[in-house]
Amino acid sequence: MIKKIIVSTCLLFSFVTFAQEGTASPYSFFGIGDVRYKGTAEMRAMAGIGIEQDSIHINLDNPASYANLKLTTFAIGGSYNTTNLKTTSESATTQRTALDYLAVGLPVTKKIGVGFGLIPYSSVGYKIESIAAVANQNSSRFDGKGGLNKVFLGIGYKITPKWSLGADAQYSFGKIETNSLEFISGIPVGTRESNNVAITGVHFNTGLMFQTKIKSKLNFYSSLSYSLDSKLQSVTARNISTVMFDASYNMSVVDQADEVTTTSNLKLPSTITFGAGIGESRKWLLGAQVSMRAAAGLANSYNSLSNVSYEGSQKYSIGGYYIPNYNSFSSYVKRLVYRGGLKYEKTGLVVNSQSINDIGLTLGVGFPVSGTFSNVNLGFELGKKGTTSSNLVQENYANFSLSLSLNDRWFEKRKFN
Repeated sequence: MIKKIIVSTCLLFSFVTFAQEGTASPYSFFGIGDVRYKGTAEMRAMAGIGIEQDSIHINLDNPASYANLKLTTFAIGGSYNTTNLKTTSESATTQRTALDYLAVGLPVTKKIGVGFGLIPYSSVGYKIESIAAVANQNSSRFDGKGGLNKVFLGIGYKITPKWSLGADAQYSFGKIETNSLEFISGIPVGTRESNNVAITGVHFNTGLMFQTKIKSKLNFYSSLSYSLDSKLQSVTARNISTVMFDASYNMSVVDQADEVTTTSNLKLPSTITFGAGIGESRKWLLGAQVSMRAAAGLANSYNSLSNVSYEGSQKYSIGGYYIPNYNSFSSYVKRLVYRGGLKYEKTGLVVNSQSINDIGLTLGVGFPVSGTFSNVNLGFELGKKGTTSSNLVQENYANFSLSLSLNDRWFEKRKFN
């Protein structure tokens, strides 16, 4: 059914969505939806670069970084997205606001740190309509919402002043709801298929970080992380019914078939990420990072299509930051952190023999909170995903992100009152 939408002229539309729908992309129909970026806003503003052993910013990409935290860090971030969706003949604009992460990092000893939190893992949010121009021809409407969340707990250990090792365990859970309506234009009765999908799974991730001095003020940084193969269990409750609907597509059930429940396993392949760079501590950083993943097995019973497949994915990033003078007393502007980066991602999704790729430019500014080690971070991302070739959809998007990184010393006994 959906193939007719993908390979023909579509009218795409979406309403303003909030935290429960972290995307408004037609590509979120496939697999488990759009896989969200799991790093902080600070890293996102550098196109995902997370190679430095930072003592006041939590690194959600590599658990080895927890060993380098000097202060307890509470991090929260959210984003606002606006996207222009277009085919060769139609276009529409969507917006959404979403919570991106909630995390805490704790230094346990001088060599051990832990991190835990909640991250939206993937998001489903689409509304697609194909209305026949002539009466008595088939028309369709599709919509979906939901996604997966991930809770994680990790530990990092500083082997030597140069080397850090870490691992974390992640539990993914969530629900996806989809509806498809097939009807004949001009007749207010149609057939609706509803799918309610519950997905759960456990994943493990390991990481290693290394840094050393090249010269008195020049450092070398590197980061390596590896996510193991894992499975997601998917339980789908499918329901087919005959419905009546009005002009606003409010539906009432006329006749309903028995619900059918199926269980299947989805495959998340292993992922390896490596990054390296050079820089001067608290002054500047320039790095590059590459992430590679084998082909996934994410087709479910309700979205397995002959014109859709999955291939290996890769992401390439370059980015960094610059601080004019981090300890300037005379100028607050000189203490700001200026970030930037470029990314190119081959998402691994193939529709109509076309690879769905994502390219973007990122910028950001970090604002230190005077008298503390805390900071407020703003980010901006401008990019393009997909293509109008082969009757597909191109997404031109702009993301605005805001995060708080609150840092303090916890669990210390006062020596003086």
